[in-house]
Amino acid sequence: MTPTRPVPTLAVVGGGIIGSICALAAADAGWRVDIYDAGPQKRAAHVAGGMLGSLGEGHPGEAPLLALSAESTARWPRWIERLGDPAIWSAHDSLFVATTAADGEYLRQLAQFVWAEQIGADRLTPLRAREIRTQENALSTRVHSGYLASGEGALDNRRLLDAFRTELTAAGVGWHRGQVDALGDLPADQVLVAAGMGTSELLPDVHLTPAKGEILRLRRNRFSVPVPAKVVRARVEGRNVYLVPRSDGLVVGATQYEPASADDRDPQAGGVADLFADAIEVMPGLRTYDLVEAAAGIRPCSADGMPIVERIDDRTLVAAGHGRNGIVLAPATAARIVEQLAR
Repeated sequence: MTPTRPVPTLAVVGGGIIGSICALAAADAGWRVDIYDAGPQKRAAHVAGGMLGSLGEGHPGEAPLLALSAESTARWPRWIERLGDPAIWSAHDSLFVATTAADGEYLRQLAQFVWAEQIGADRLTPLRAREIRTQENALSTRVHSGYLASGEGALDNRRLLDAFRTELTAAGVGWHRGQVDALGDLPADQVLVAAGMGTSELLPDVHLTPAKGEILRLRRNRFSVPVPAKVVRARVEGRNVYLVPRSDGLVVGATQYEPASADDRDPQAGGVADLFADAIEVMPGLRTYDLVEAAAGIRPCSADGMPIVERIDDRTLVAAGHGRNGIVLAPATAARIVEQLAR
């Protein structure tokens, strides 16, 4: 009689989007998985717009990141099907809009020299001001020009986190709340560290830099104009602002700057004021929405902007340094981790 092989065990440190998707992918691949999570206040994904499209992060000189983003975005539909909640999708397309001629020229150059190589001309449609307002009639008459990016969608980040938690429980993944201070204390064959900025505390050779970013959550009331059906990514006199639909309103974001410390999660008045001003410039009807949250998150950034997804030693793997692209890059990260675990 052939002896039964023991089920391999994996401990995942970090219960955000990266830790959760890697844990579920490993469980689907036959691993017995436990997650050790320090709580929602540590999760960058809790304060996010949830945009899936690759173009918003595509700039000259960042071709590898743009290519990885496009590959990972293409994997998300299968994951949403796996999670069983299509309402996680909050939008399927994006409008990139400019409020000045200079902003319009900036978008044109991105579209011509960067974006078109990744998604193709058939998914990128140039629009004049009138055509933009036909797409979303609540946008300002000051909108100058832009592009419709088909397939550049968004997810409801908090609904996504809840869906992962439900599926992880159904898959038999254990969930342990608390701070992990030493990886050697974890009872598992393999350990994956996906703890955001906390990763460097457990793995000192993994160098991460914190980037702070504020977002606003606005709720529609009976006096408000309708929520846009598409993500609106605007360029306002050289500054970027995004408006991401939710079932009851919008997420507006996002600033990015160096925080006072890795635990500095208090939104600053200046950042909030800038977001309000630029968002209202793009969509004046936002003045009637209710402000329900102003929050700040800490994004763990790598030195070159690419995520650090690799094996550290025979027992330890790391998935960190995704910056503001954690949700976009999550499926590709999970696929890479499962490949590493199989070796």
